[in-house]
Amino acid sequence: MHTILGANGVIGRELSRAFAAHSARVRQVSRSPRKENPDDEIVSADLLDAEATASAVAGSEVAYLVAGLQYDAAVWEEQWPRVMRNAIDACKRHGARLVFFDNVYAYGKVDGVMTEETPFNPVSRKGEVRARIAETLLDEMRGGELQAAIARAADFYGPGATLSLTHATVFDRLKKGKTPQWAGNADAVHTFTYTPDAGAATALLGLSDNAWGETWHLPTSPDEMTGREFVRIACELAARPNTLQVAPRWMLRLMGLFMPVLRENDEMMYQFDDDYRFDSSKFIDAFGMHPTAYRDGIAATLRD
Repeated sequence: MHTILGANGVIGRELSRAFAAHSARVRQVSRSPRKENPDDEIVSADLLDAEATASAVAGSEVAYLVAGLQYDAAVWEEQWPRVMRNAIDACKRHGARLVFFDNVYAYGKVDGVMTEETPFNPVSRKGEVRARIAETLLDEMRGGELQAAIARAADFYGPGATLSLTHATVFDRLKKGKTPQWAGNADAVHTFTYTPDAGAATALLGLSDNAWGETWHLPTSPDEMTGREFVRIACELAARPNTLQVAPRWMLRLMGLFMPVLRENDEMMYQFDDDYRFDSSKFIDAFGMHPTAYRDGIAATLRD
């Protein structure tokens, strides 16, 4: 049994689809779970409730913590440590392995390429939370009482990834006939992980005997993509003029009054002002799974 804690978000959906290809049994766990595959189990549970989380994990071989909390620093500070603690304790109680789906916020501003060996040096409130919960899990992994792995991805794009920044500023605007926008330096390199790749790769970790006790950067295109090039490809594929609005910081803050993802992204703008390079060669070498090319991923996202 593969149990998805925080089911039905974009990663949970892609993870579920990947398991269907492996004929694996899947249990969907969230406050209002739904089936992604016809034979899925569904369990309603609040991951802030320790006993409810433990009951949801019972009988699982592997649990996957892919929850997406409200994108708000104060909410993260209060709720993420509890969610992580509950997931760890539930897996230890029932002898399940744990895969934690993480992001790169804990690394902070990195001069160079992010790898699995990059030290934590958060420069934001959200980054401090992610570093804290990742260290909590790493301590448990080092202690030997829990088999776990961390699956880490770069910023998202992909079908159904409606909470991603590129959805709000590029894909949604193109579909509405509007000019795409970019936040920060459009000529800086910025790496993006394609969500179907992220789901398939996370499933591979859970199905592997050799993934445990390590952090893995999920397969992500190594091509050096800038915001300007990302938008150019999207415009070409959408048969729209190649135009781009680069929003200054004051405009982003004004837009943030109406778009929460932009408002909460303000402290993360260091990721868009400078180069953001993410290396996933360790995973590719170990599992032989190659990432989707940007052009193919952008085309699929526009079709969604």
